[in-house]
Amino acid sequence: MTGKLRIALDAMGGDRGPEEMVAGAVLAARQDEISVTLLGDEVRIRAAMAAFDLPSEVAGRLEVVATTQVVAMDESPFEAIRRKKDSSIMRAFALHKEGKVDAVVSAGNSGATMAAGLKYLGRLENISRPGIANSFPTMKGPVVMMDVGANVDCRPRHLFEFGVMAVAFSRVLFGIERPRVGLLNIGEEGGKGNILVRNTHQLFQQSSLNYIGNIEGQQTFQGDIDVIVCDGFVGNVCLKLSEGLAEVVVSMLGDEIRKRFLAKVGYLLARDAFAAFRRRVDYAEYGGAPLLGLQGTGVVCHGRSSDVAIKNAIGVAAEMVRHRVNDHIMNLLAADDFLAKKAEAEAEAGGPSAAVRAGVGE
Repeated sequence: MTGKLRIALDAMGGDRGPEEMVAGAVLAARQDEISVTLLGDEVRIRAAMAAFDLPSEVAGRLEVVATTQVVAMDESPFEAIRRKKDSSIMRAFALHKEGKVDAVVSAGNSGATMAAGLKYLGRLENISRPGIANSFPTMKGPVVMMDVGANVDCRPRHLFEFGVMAVAFSRVLFGIERPRVGLLNIGEEGGKGNILVRNTHQLFQQSSLNYIGNIEGQQTFQGDIDVIVCDGFVGNVCLKLSEGLAEVVVSMLGDEIRKRFLAKVGYLLARDAFAAFRRRVDYAEYGGAPLLGLQGTGVVCHGRSSDVAIKNAIGVAAEMVRHRVNDHIMNLLAADDFLAKKAEAEAEAGGPSAAVRAGVGE
């Protein structure tokens, strides 16, 4: 895709208020090919923009759309889409549906963001459950995990689709031609895990994806896997655990350095290495997590996102649009002939209802 990319930003999302969102939008708008539409409290947004001495060309890439409602972080997604149609999240996806923006970024209520995406954009054809993918660092490069919170109750087909979507994302964003796919489990053996994981393992074995089998938790950060598949419950626990661990390691390291004179000297000598490590484990460097499976592009961010994280999330959204991630997802599904295999399995099992009882249907 060529031309200027138009990204809608929910300026009322996140814990730090519109001021941080505006700062992130300003950083993103300094790139020639990106314009940002900020939605929310117009007075606060414009006041935050006024704090920057923006060149006219950057200011021209920022637009403000006033909204009158805000979706709280603890608000029910279903209540939000029913009662708050003029909220920044809902209006952002409405603009996307109307073709006025190419993608939506929000650091607000992730459930409401997904619900709004489904309401206004709908699902990709043959995708039964959109999900949230997340990228994080390993010893050898980034890994994509999906799902990390959108779907806590899944069937094998859903997990298989997560794998397909995450593979497409990994190919496009990280340039990995044949991403290695692993299914997160309590053991590597095929018979390990609950019925969901065992049946999903069989689906992946029958596919044309580069599936290496079940993987255990300690393999997550080793860098030998490019895509990790799990349900949203497990994925969200892994995500929050890894974020917390990274923060604790950095904090503990700082405490130990401050306790000893020689450690302080060593830190001064290796300051650049410590700074690089800190950047490597900082979630802000990876921006946001894409909502994959929608007929459009959405990215959710951590509620604590800084201006740098917001800028990077806008960059992720732009890359997804530019490289047509959804087209790659559809092509992968078609190439794998998964739906034909599913239909054959249902016929052999005595119809769709039998397949559903066996745990492989919709």
